[in-house]
Amino acid sequence: MTDAPTPLQRTASEFPTDYWNDSCNKAELEYAIERGAVGATSNPVIVGTVMKQEYDIWAPRVHEIAAEHPTWTDQQITWQVIEEMAVRGWKMLEPIWHANHGQKGRLSIQIDPTLNRDPQAMVQQARHFDTLAPNVQVKFPAVKAGIEAMEQVTEEGININATVSFTVSQALVVGEAIERALQKREAAGEDTSWMSPICTIMIGRTDDWVKAYNKREGITVDPAAPDWAGIAVFKRAAAIFAERGYRARLLAAAYRHHLHWSELIGGDISMTIPFGWQKLFNASAVEVRDRWSDPVPQAHVDELLARCPEFVKAYEPDGLSIDEFETYGATQRTLRSFVSSYWDHVGTIDDLHNHDPDVKALLRLA
Repeated sequence: MTDAPTPLQRTASEFPTDYWNDSCNKAELEYAIERGAVGATSNPVIVGTVMKQEYDIWAPRVHEIAAEHPTWTDQQITWQVIEEMAVRGWKMLEPIWHANHGQKGRLSIQIDPTLNRDPQAMVQQARHFDTLAPNVQVKFPAVKAGIEAMEQVTEEGININATVSFTVSQALVVGEAIERALQKREAAGEDTSWMSPICTIMIGRTDDWVKAYNKREGITVDPAAPDWAGIAVFKRAAAIFAERGYRARLLAAAYRHHLHWSELIGGDISMTIPFGWQKLFNASAVEVRDRWSDPVPQAHVDELLARCPEFVKAYEPDGLSIDEFETYGATQRTLRSFVSSYWDHVGTIDDLHNHDPDVKALLRLA
């Protein structure tokens, strides 16, 4: 690492804009922390990727876990691996957590995506996760059952990260639910100063869905406009959060291009950036300056509002009801992806646990 600060290091040091590593991969997290990252996250896609990247670490560990617990199912072994990945990341971030009194230095671990409609099952898993390390952040889907669960556990003192969120309306319902929970906790005499609830908006997946919908329906717009959809949603949600005094911190996720970083510099927000994008941003000539108050090009917003009803649903504060969150196109696509990745991960564990790891597992992981 050179003495000159990288663009992301400058983003983190010169502005209130935090950045996280969008993975629990050890080497990637080390790189990010050295350059100013103050958090990390994981999800079913990420842990499957880390399993492939760190095969030499986790393949032997799967056999050790199976030997230690001979009656365990592939799913139980899978969750042990996921939790061990998370605990390793939490330990790496713990000094940041201590230095910032719990406001930074957390790693998010995601609730089992097959539980998305069962709030009490999600609550039970969140309580278990919360026992694993002091700087746990538990990710819940921003659908009706997930919001019910995250409100309950926030009142209990568990730090949450609302994910599978793409719209202003989802962010506002999450912000309101978390605020209610924090106020109830305070009314009961409990301390909330160390809590740092997060509300993620997956801005790249908002862009993806707008593009996919337009293509499917034969809608033609300025090709640059959809690349601003997620940014427009994020900035509108942030303005309303500030106006209403919601304490949940907004986090931008699902990076697709540099605007998802550069247009958010200066905001009192967080960004979770995949390692590949960190490398690109740090090698770029993009000027590191405050663009948070710069408006999204109005012509792009106006065209998307006029031409794309799925953008209207994402952008307007009342664009979706809480009952519609689960059926929104970006939500369906993402939940399907997370469930599929989870079962792929279980399948990898099955290959390692029950078959020849040098043949079947290697074929799966190729």
